[in-house]
Amino acid sequence: MDSEHWRAVITAAQAGDRRALDELVAGWLPLVYNIVGRALNGHADVDDVVQETMLRAVGNLGSLRDPDSFRSWLVAIAMRQIRDRARRKTPDRLEEAPASDFADLTVLRLQLEGQRREVAEAVRWLDDEDRQLLSLWWLEVAGELTRRELAAAVGITRQHAAVRVQRMKERLETSRGIVRALDGACPGLGELTGRWDGRPDSVWRKRLARHIRGCGYCGGTRETVVPAERLLVGIALVPLPVGFTLSLAFGGKTAVAATSAGWSAKLLGALTKPAVAVTAGATMVAGGAYVVTQPPDAPPPRAAIAPTATATSEPPRTSAPPAPTPRSSPSAPKKTDPYGTVVDAVDRAPDPDTPPAALPRRPESGITSTGGPKAVMQHRGDRVTLTGRGYVLVRWQISPGSRPGALVMPSWTGLKGRLFHVASGGSRRMDDPLPGAPNGYATGMGGPGIGYAVLPPGTQQMWQNEYFYLDGTVTLTQNERGCDYGLAVFPSDRDAVVEDIGQGPPQGAIRYGLVRDTGTDSAPVPQYVTRETPADPATVPQRSRV
Repeated sequence: MDSEHWRAVITAAQAGDRRALDELVAGWLPLVYNIVGRALNGHADVDDVVQETMLRAVGNLGSLRDPDSFRSWLVAIAMRQIRDRARRKTPDRLEEAPASDFADLTVLRLQLEGQRREVAEAVRWLDDEDRQLLSLWWLEVAGELTRRELAAAVGITRQHAAVRVQRMKERLETSRGIVRALDGACPGLGELTGRWDGRPDSVWRKRLARHIRGCGYCGGTRETVVPAERLLVGIALVPLPVGFTLSLAFGGKTAVAATSAGWSAKLLGALTKPAVAVTAGATMVAGGAYVVTQPPDAPPPRAAIAPTATATSEPPRTSAPPAPTPRSSPSAPKKTDPYGTVVDAVDRAPDPDTPPAALPRRPESGITSTGGPKAVMQHRGDRVTLTGRGYVLVRWQISPGSRPGALVMPSWTGLKGRLFHVASGGSRRMDDPLPGAPNGYATGMGGPGIGYAVLPPGTQQMWQNEYFYLDGTVTLTQNERGCDYGLAVFPSDRDAVVEDIGQGPPQGAIRYGLVRDTGTDSAPVPQYVTRETPADPATVPQRSRV
């Protein structure tokens, strides 16, 4: 959902529109459930904390002055309820086991494997405070929250948040090592854990970490350990469990008490009117009860708020290997309409001094654009429709200095005709080192000083300028949610493409460009292209078989 849509929904809900209120709850409940569930690791109190969070959000909706701040406001409410719950815990409740381990739920519902599964299971070993922070940081790197929203929810500055996150990540990596070691067959570890009751806690985390540091078997990694933030990029929200019930009735309050607590008369009226609204496998029924109705044998749904990458055993690699033979992707055209191959390879950057091959000639009659000669798309939901026969330049501007993290790729939808990815230029790939780059940048994808823009698994690294040939019509949509980026879209021609990709190191560029066009219908087509026209283009599957 784009920001303009949610702004309208929130405004309507504040005015007492029941349908808008239902949509607001249905749309944001999964985010709250994931924050609370991961912070409490599926404890029996999760449902109560989620309910109290949503109840407070609905009850105080009228006090929200800026609809654009709704997400950070809602997350802050959730974190206050989590902290309040921790303060209310009595000694006899400290030993309660989780009702349904959220780590197991994450692995099962999102079908995580390999090191992604390892990260989810390592959460069990974190202390409450670290787990609360991780519940937000996980969503930040998955593209659901910004660092500003994370810091605001915790009640600290962004600088302090960076320090806290770094310390939490260090303990998370230690916990990952424990999960990895416990999956092994170290005799010494088996002897040590003979006295362990199987319940993770900070004492045993320290004992096991000490053993691992001094053990050649446990300490030796048998595969490259990928940083957690790269593993978590694009992971979906854990869907609400079947049968989950959320009551948005007064929760025991009388109408007088609810009014004195700040509930507006319009909201009170809306909450007491019978209404039924079916949304995404859930039903809002009379009296304000929200019940997940998806049948247990249904496949896990995709994220309710953001598109995600399919969970694979490895994230994209920054030092690209030799390009494998392209294979058809789930987002490729149907077999009944075969042409081209999807760009589905993490390819090696060509030698900087190698001039490009000749660009085949294709017929040109010109491209018209709903954005004019230069459409600049900087926000989620911005789009441009291109029509005609000719070349199109899509120029990338990535801004990890503003907000690093998951980079949700743009999508091509409603394709009629043919679309090919013909060349890459602009003097550099976005992951090329930038000589003399300021403010912590190492490449166009960011750097250690500011964080990185991270691609979904299997995505081919884009260049500064990407060229496409269109014979028909298609719509390109900016799907930003996570790392900031912008796209500039220009109708172009073959001469301009040849001139761009021919600029090389002798002219001061980092590298020559690259020709991808075969001159036939076997030329690659872009990733994330579909002939369908989804209501939200961000739902085009962002996944790969790499």
